[in-house]
Amino acid sequence: MAEDAEIRRRNVPSDDPANEQVEDAEKLMNEAGSGISVPQPAPTTPANDPTPECLKVLPPRWRNWVIRGTLTLVMISTFCGIIYMGPFWLSVLVLSIQVKCFHEIINIGYVVYRSHDLPWFRSLSWYFLVAANYFFYGEFLCDYFGTFLVKGDFLRPFITYHRFISFSVYIFGLCLFVLSLVKTYYVRQFTMFGWTHITLLIVVTQSHLIIQNIFQGLIWFIVPTSMVICNDIFAYIFGFFFGKTSLIKLSPKKTWEGFIGALFSTMVWSFFVSYPLCSQSYFTCPFIFDSDSRTFSLACETDSLFTLTDYTLPLVLQKLFVVLKLNWTTMTCYPFQLHSVVMAIFCSLIGPFGGFFASGFKRAFKIKDFSDTIPGHGGIVDRFDCQYLMATFTHVYLSSFIRAANPQKLMQHILSLEPADQLLIFTRLKNHLVKVGLVQAVA
Repeated sequence: MAEDAEIRRRNVPSDDPANEQVEDAEKLMNEAGSGISVPQPAPTTPANDPTPECLKVLPPRWRNWVIRGTLTLVMISTFCGIIYMGPFWLSVLVLSIQVKCFHEIINIGYVVYRSHDLPWFRSLSWYFLVAANYFFYGEFLCDYFGTFLVKGDFLRPFITYHRFISFSVYIFGLCLFVLSLVKTYYVRQFTMFGWTHITLLIVVTQSHLIIQNIFQGLIWFIVPTSMVICNDIFAYIFGFFFGKTSLIKLSPKKTWEGFIGALFSTMVWSFFVSYPLCSQSYFTCPFIFDSDSRTFSLACETDSLFTLTDYTLPLVLQKLFVVLKLNWTTMTCYPFQLHSVVMAIFCSLIGPFGGFFASGFKRAFKIKDFSDTIPGHGGIVDRFDCQYLMATFTHVYLSSFIRAANPQKLMQHILSLEPADQLLIFTRLKNHLVKVGLVQAVA
């Protein structure tokens, strides 16, 4: 099958314990008559080798370097172009990546488990993807555009009863799954049902958080995303030129030299790349929709997070600068720059575990990449495994340490209430502000 050819076998040494476990599992499953088998590798011949003629003269190591480097520059340039187009197109990009990641992961299950024998498997997998997106992105639209959408008679029921509709859509899919069960394939059908839902948890939930970050301000998307890209690039560069010590068995090409070099490079990158972005309201302001004028806005009052602040340096650094004959006791920077360094540490120390998780997944099924969408890089999942983990951390960090509530969301909820409830909130809020002295009482 053509789909079998898309899944490439990883060449794992025969004495590798992980390889032995996979082989033992295969024997047991085949003996049990489950029909599960790992696809055979597709042979590479000069006729189907996609490598350009000008690169075939290079050694394989440098050939891969050139291909990866060229495609990396192309992806970064495309990414910058979409950022310039604004939050809406960034959201479209995130949704497109989500769908492609889902396709790659589900396709592995389809090929490895020979799921073409299962009734409705692919249709139900995509149905649950649509159902999950309907719930998450419907919640998002209700939060940001609810008061505008509810003005239309056609959309009002979908906004008012969104959660009930989402629940009903999912339950309908669950009933279809139960009706599709075949006695011979119970184990495989429930296995793929779990496979689909784990994929939804990893892909849809975290892509939803990425879009939440975008609407909090482009800087909360650009800086964390660039950290992962920077960390990946410098880990590859340091590992390519200086790597000698293997970091983890799951990913033999990762080295301690690359890991440590990428850590310091990412911290420096995050601190300095944040500086010019903090001074531009286009990157720092939340993406707000004005339901009265029906327009989007990226204009706001400058938050203290993006205001230059003087910080006293720790005594250790002050003494170090004295030795260097530098009279530096304070530092002026944006508070966001310090937060970006914290996020860079997470990106460098914990972020790679998203890639290790993906590597373990691929080794379990003896495949090299999730697909061959991007030459030299593999599939979309191979490029965005760490991005999803970083996006989740950014969202948690933002909501925990930076902003407790989103005024835009609160206003949408208030404006969707009945006039009597809105008046009650206004009265109580006015009394509270008078009590704490923020406004003057009116006689």
